[in-house]
Amino acid sequence: MKDSPLVLRAQGIVRDPAFRLGVQDMLGTSIGIAAWGLVTGVAMIKAGLSLPLALALGLLVYAGSAQLAVLPLMAVGAPLWVIFFTAICVNLRFVILSSMWRSYFAHLRLRHRMTIGYFSGDVIFVGFMKRYPDATPRPEQVPYFWGAAISNWLAWQIPSTLGILLANQVPLSWGLGFAGVLALLGVLLSMLKDQASWVAAGVACTAAVAAFALPLKLNILVAIAAAVAAGLLAESLSRQLRSRPEVLSAGARPGLAAPDAAGNPVLMREENKERL
Repeated sequence: MKDSPLVLRAQGIVRDPAFRLGVQDMLGTSIGIAAWGLVTGVAMIKAGLSLPLALALGLLVYAGSAQLAVLPLMAVGAPLWVIFFTAICVNLRFVILSSMWRSYFAHLRLRHRMTIGYFSGDVIFVGFMKRYPDATPRPEQVPYFWGAAISNWLAWQIPSTLGILLANQVPLSWGLGFAGVLALLGVLLSMLKDQASWVAAGVACTAAVAAFALPLKLNILVAIAAAVAAGLLAESLSRQLRSRPEVLSAGARPGLAAPDAAGNPVLMREENKERL
């Protein structure tokens, strides 16, 4: 019996050296991801979710930050629109990430791209961009992504499921919540590469602390809105500074005054003067 084309394609991806490279790149973050997944699994049960609902939420949603953000809201009986809006705001970053993935995977079929969208994550994105900073499609990129994605998915889902099943046996004194925070912090710091992202991160931290007293964890939404606004403003100012034409003052570099087409004197750079 011959294997289907889909099975053969999957076998080819798994055997590709780039697939193993993706697995290796995720090994360093697997411990943090596992701790984060375990915390999320325990938190879902502690928040009052039933076992089937928690398992379905972990498998279908597969978004740790969004799950942790909405669990306190679900526990206090927050309105459904607040829960949805919070989850959407927390996951807005994936809209930006998907626009960058498009440069690499736009040639794939829609079904394949939708599957990539489910398995993509912050850590995978960081590792992928370090390996392939140029937005040029290459044959090894798809196997690399799947090696990283499957490793990250297993590192999350196995501990998350264990946390759900063993929630009553995992004491809070273990400090796993802090381990999850450290995992998130490591991902965050690895993504801060320019001035705009640093400004957005600083504003988000400040706004979250300043608005901590708001009910229903609305300080998270305030922090997200403030960070987006600050990041866009910083990026806009940075672009204006880069595109501003260079102004040469008379005292900065003495040059020879040469007339332009209208007969007005124009200051020349020292190097242009030497050429003349």
